[in-house]
Parts: sequence; C-alpha cells; structure tokens
Amino acid sequence: MAKEDKKPLHAGAVEIDEALKVYYPETDERVLKKLNVWQSLKFGLLMHWAPSSQWGIVESWSLCSEDEEWCKRNIEDYCEYKRLYENLITTFNPVEFNPEKWADAALAAGMKYFIFTTKHHDGFCMYDSNYTDYKITGERCPFRHNPNANITKALFDSFRHRNFMIGAYFSKPDWHSDYYWWRRFATPDRNVNYDIRKYPERWNKFVEFTHNQIMELMTDYGSIDILWLDGCWVRSYTEEELEAERKKANFNIYRIQNQDIKMPLLAKKAREKQPGLIIVDRAVPGPYQNYLTPENQIPENTLPYPWETCMPITPSWSYEPGLKYKSSREIIHLLIDIVSKGGNLLLNIAPTPEGDWEPEAYERLKDIGKWMKINGEAIYDSEPVFPYKQNQLSYTRNKSNFYAFYRIKEDENLLPKEINITIPEIKDEPVITVQGNDAILQCKRDGEKIIIIIPEELRKVKKDQYTFTMKIRT
Repeated sequence: MAKEDKKPLHAGAVEIDEALKVYYPETDERVLKKLNVWQSLKFGLLMHWAPSSQWGIVESWSLCSEDEEWCKRNIEDYCEYKRLYENLITTFNPVEFNPEKWADAALAAGMKYFIFTTKHHDGFCMYDSNYTDYKITGERCPFRHNPNANITKALFDSFRHRNFMIGAYFSKPDWHSDYYWWRRFATPDRNVNYDIRKYPERWNKFVEFTHNQIMELMTDYGSIDILWLDGCWVRSYTEEELEAERKKANFNIYRIQNQDIKMPLLAKKAREKQPGLIIVDRAVPGPYQNYLTPENQIPENTLPYPWETCMPITPSWSYEPGLKYKSSREIIHLLIDIVSKGGNLLLNIAPTPEGDWEPEAYERLKDIGKWMKINGEAIYDSEPVFPYKQNQLSYTRNKSNFYAFYRIKEDENLLPKEINITIPEIKDEPVITVQGNDAILQCKRDGEKIIIIIPEELRKVKKDQYTFTMKIRT
C-alpha cells in the first residue's frame, strides 16, 4: 500500500467504480461459511511494519523508480539508497515489541480480526522464512535473538488466543528477489524488470519461490482465516487486458506483462492446508477475490458483495513521526458509515521502530472501546437497512431491532429537539430507547417519517459523546 494521496488509485488501490463492475461469487461452502462470519465482525486491525520504520518513511515504495511525491528519496544515488535501505536489517531491533499488549488493546477497542504484513513489496519477511535471509530472524538482524523474534508467529498466536480471525498480508511482487528484480537490469518501475517470455525459467523460479513462502505461512503459523494478497499487477492477463492496462497506467510505465503467479494452483494448495481459507487477491477480478477492498474510500451506497474499507489511522500506512491521527470521533463515524452500508472497517496502525504504538493509537482505541461497549450491538452481526444514511443519520438492523445513529458533529453542543428518521420497513408504532441509558423516547408518525422527540435532559451533548444511538423495536 502507499501513502494516502488525493489520487484515488495508486499501489493497487481499488477504485469504487472499478470494484462495482464485476464480482465472482464463491461456491466453496466452507469459504462461504467463513466469509459470513467475517462479515459479522465489522471491525479489524491491519499493521504495516518493517525495518524501513527506522527511517519513518512509506514502506517499500521509495525503492520503486516511479516519480511520486509521497515516496521521494533523500539520496540522489539510487544504488546507494537501495543499499542503505536494505542494510536497515542490521539495525532493526524492536525490543519494545509486546504482542500481548497490542492484542489486549485491539480487543478492548472491539476489534475482531487481525491482518499483518508478513511481507511487503520490499521483500523483507517479518517471519522465519526458509527461502530468504532477508528476514526478521536473519543472521544480519539483531532482533533474531529475541524470544519473540518470529514476529508474525508471536502476533498470530497472541491475537488468535483472544479469538481474533487471523489474516496474513503477503505481497506478490518481491523487489528484493533476484527472480523478480533481476540484478542484471535496471528497475524502472514496480513490475518485473525482465521479459518473462524471454526468460521463462527465471519467472518460474519466482512463482515457485512465492508459492513456497506462502505455504510456509499456511503450514507453520496455526489456523489462518484470510490470505490477503497485495500487488495487483502480479497476475495473469489476456492480451486485451494487457493493452487496456497499458493505456490506463498512472505511473511511468516500463513493461506491463503477463505476470502469471498461478493463482488456481496456489489457492488449491493453500486451502488444502487451511480449509475454508478466505483469499483476497486484491484488485484482481476473478474467483480469488472473495471480498473487495476499496482503499481509503467508502461507497455512496451498499455494495452487492462482501467488502472492506482499509484505511490508516494517520495519513500513512507506515510509521512516520509527527503525523496527525484521525480523531476518535472521525474513526467512529467512519465505522458507522461503512457498517451501515454493509462493509467492514480495517484500520491500520503502524508500529514504531522500537516496537510499540504511539500513545495516540492507544488513546483512540480506548475511546472506541468505550463507545463499542454501549453501541456494539448495533455494529456487530448487523445488516444495512434502507436508506442507509441521511444527513447525520445512519441505520443498521439485526435480527431483533433497528438502530439509528445520530452522528454528533465536533462543534455540536445541543441535540435537536426532534430527530426525523425514515425506515420504510418499520410499519407499526415502534418503541424507541437510547443506547446507554434506556430512556424511552416519545415519537409520532408522519407518513413513512418517524418524528422522535428528544427530551431536554438528553439534549445536552456530553464530553466525548460521538453519537446519539437509538434502538428501535417494532
């Protein structure tokens, strides 16, 4: 992933308009069962972390010779820059790493699933891969002596112990591998830097290398629920698709070619090890994109298939010191907006090079957790209900009740005397209570509109009151 930018599509980000065009429904009953569970969870944690956090830069992308403002290098000599970047392994020693602390904080915040970057595009493995020494347990990495040196395993074990669904982020391109970026040639962009048709044996070695690394994760790291693949340009293309990609590419294109990673075989092998595995081959339309992942975007309406908005808590996916954090109010309102349209929110928090989160991250999760304790029943295992969102109102429902969230603005000190909701499914006179104090609200009907009277004693907005949430029983 790349740093947040005004442009909607970069680094494989999925545009909503593109995502709406095609979805291939899953047919495996075990996958469908797990997908249904995942859809009920609503709120997950993503973490981008690598040795590059020591420089406080966007992970991986400064290695790529695409001229973008958000991944500029501070050294003119590219070869020297790459040498220094890859040498960060020798000083990466996150001794403050405490997986239990993160898992406890995420659990208290109401998060229910966890996805971790086991390997990003730069090729650095945050797990003990047998197929590279460019890894957290490698001979050159001082952290290899730590009891939790296999960071991925320690995290997966800690989060799984707290009943989180577990997902492995894995980058299909590998810019450290000589089978992908061959040292014989320059590396002008994100793509493989040699002609696969001319050197098929080398590409086949890369495919084998990729499969082997993923199978390690599927074999040695306990129960895995989600394989979350990034790097959508590594995929099989038809000639027509290749031509279309070349025309719309928004980077300095060198060579877009058929980078067939043999996904059918990979999926088959992975699901033999992990039955029911959800596979998310991001931004690659086809049967191995079990849910869609609009990046930093929320659709205007519901989508007719499983989806998740992935979004960082700061403007960057990676740790960069001094960045502004989204407020607790903003995150909660984002969560409501997404859930009311049938999606999940995957919130990214990037650890520091020392191995902890900044205090702001813990503060946000604590605030969200307090809100979730009161309002979680309107979030988890909920479904969207028309009209989904109206001005400051958002709606959800579960098997028993409807819910209306009145999203309180930051400068709003007094709730309105009346709140008008419109849920056509509600035909009878409803009983409306307030989440957090069970006050029964008076209401009256005006056609399909329900006019809810807010009593004076409830109108004053309390400190850190992010919503006025109403339970509607019919």
